[in-house]
Amino acid sequence: MGRVTSTPQGMSEAQAGRPDQQSAPILRSFRSRNYRLFFAGQSFSLVGTWMQHVAMSWLVYRLTGSALLLGVLGFVSMIPTLVVAPFAGALADRWDRRRLLISTQGLAMVQAIILTVLVILGIIEVWEIILLTLVLGIVNSFDVPIRQAFVVEMVESREDLANAIALNSSMFHGTRLIGPSLAGLLIGTVGEGGCFLINALSYLAVICSLMAMKIAPRPAGYTGRRIIQEMRDGFSYAFSFAPIRSILLLIAIISIVGFPYVVLFPVFAKEILLGGPHTYGFLMTATGLGSFAAAMYLASRRSVGGLEKLMVWTPVIFGTSLVAFAFSRSLALSLCTLVFSGFGMMFLVGASNTIIQTVVDDDKRGRVMSLYTMAFMGISPFGALLAGALAGSIGATATVAVGGVFCILTSALSALGLPALRRSTASRSRKTGTLPVEPEEIE
Repeated sequence: MGRVTSTPQGMSEAQAGRPDQQSAPILRSFRSRNYRLFFAGQSFSLVGTWMQHVAMSWLVYRLTGSALLLGVLGFVSMIPTLVVAPFAGALADRWDRRRLLISTQGLAMVQAIILTVLVILGIIEVWEIILLTLVLGIVNSFDVPIRQAFVVEMVESREDLANAIALNSSMFHGTRLIGPSLAGLLIGTVGEGGCFLINALSYLAVICSLMAMKIAPRPAGYTGRRIIQEMRDGFSYAFSFAPIRSILLLIAIISIVGFPYVVLFPVFAKEILLGGPHTYGFLMTATGLGSFAAAMYLASRRSVGGLEKLMVWTPVIFGTSLVAFAFSRSLALSLCTLVFSGFGMMFLVGASNTIIQTVVDDDKRGRVMSLYTMAFMGISPFGALLAGALAGSIGATATVAVGGVFCILTSALSALGLPALRRSTASRSRKTGTLPVEPEEIE
């Protein structure tokens, strides 16, 4: 692998050559103070987020015993993304992204507090859970694309951008190893309300970290044009650029047929593996372990070169592991297969995010990341709803197995456009200077 010779902004050549910088490339984004603050605060918050996610699904299944309602819950949590994300992306290119994130985190905290009170008082109804989930889905529809676009402002060197994106993913899935397990324990002792309370308090960490950052002023993003026109410009830019278009299509298809398997975990935990909330927590943790491994691998890479090929073939690993999980009746075997499915899912998401952020123009970053969020989160609600409906008619096993087979077929079709994708990505990466691409990795 060729050596990167450029020096990160704000560092002398002597500092860049220090042994500690060379020996720990996987954490090189931590050279940026703002990113360290964000990583610390977000880590605490995400533990609470995963606890609430597990507790919410278990609460709905405990109250109703309905796989269909689990699909509905997944649907309403992400369907706002399909409508709201493009608007959020345009705002991210216009306004101060840090202030927007402080606002979204504060609103999410209010939602968690209301949920906590209703559950602890014992007056929660299923329709209230669905309504509050919808509210959080709207908030997240603003938060996710803005947060994705904000990463570039937190790192001092553009060459650390891919590492920061991968570390974000490792943080997301690393907390997935902790949050679901804690939720499984707390649900069995103090109930779901304890999980919701911890999540509400955890938002304070990320809000404080955002307020403590020192962010350099961005050039004014307001152009005087109507926001609808700017949204249209974002669509036109993304879908006229082959690398972004092909990645968005791949993510959208996998989001429908593959990713929604998670909403059926309560069914597998209780009905197929004959367990309880702790079993559900173990399933989530196993998926998180594989995802964390994939994120750490991505963080250790120094360039985008070669990611395209790996990204296109990763759905084979993901789909095969889904089929194996569907037919497993052993908890140990199920956990093993979920490690592989988590790895495949995370690698696909992380690699696609990295490539898009590598090639996109800065003034379009918010809008393109909103489209990525739509493909990843906005489309998956239809998959969640479909998975819930199919599980109610043909069973959870057949539903997950069919999804796995479609993931494998999608990978084979995507491979046809791989050569063009690799050429476009390599050319664009050099032009933007977002990430060094080493020649031997793209040939």
